[in-house]
Amino acid sequence: MNRINILNGKRLKLKAEHGRYIILGSIDGILAVLGVVIGTSHVSDNPTIVINAALGGAVALALTNGIGSYLAESAVEFGKLAELEKPLMRSLNSTKLEQETKKKIWSDSFFHGGASFCGSLVPILPFMLLDEYMLEVAIIMSITVLSILGVYSGKLAKQSMIKHSVRMVGLGIMIVTAVTVLGLE
Repeated sequence: MNRINILNGKRLKLKAEHGRYIILGSIDGILAVLGVVIGTSHVSDNPTIVINAALGGAVALALTNGIGSYLAESAVEFGKLAELEKPLMRSLNSTKLEQETKKKIWSDSFFHGGASFCGSLVPILPFMLLDEYMLEVAIIMSITVLSILGVYSGKLAKQSMIKHSVRMVGLGIMIVTAVTVLGLE
């Protein structure tokens, strides 16, 4: 349990498990939508078209990651409950354990989908706020945020933050290069 935030008078504990979904969702959001931004920029100079395409991708990604996490976590976590029921020879329905399992599933899904959407905003913002060099700034901002995520990842792993940051930046550069090369005519 890393941090405690106050939300509507309740304490929200940010667990290492949430860090996994924050990193995963943010990477998805940044890189998938950066790909949409780069691809759309190759076919249109109109920022409104780029923003609309990117926001469509951001919403779709956030929903699929959130719902996908819900479905996958439900399968895994309820499978764990079923395994616990066997030696107990009783159902765990309506127990505190089942309630905690449901909270975990919803929480993980929220963090994954929410982080996906927040990450998606990184490459979109320059097109909303700037008049020039929007694509270049979107790429630089995305790589910068990936670097910060790498530091966070290294901290969570209790490993070299620099090594994790370099890996994240390398991934970002690889994606930018691939999408750019594919977009050339």
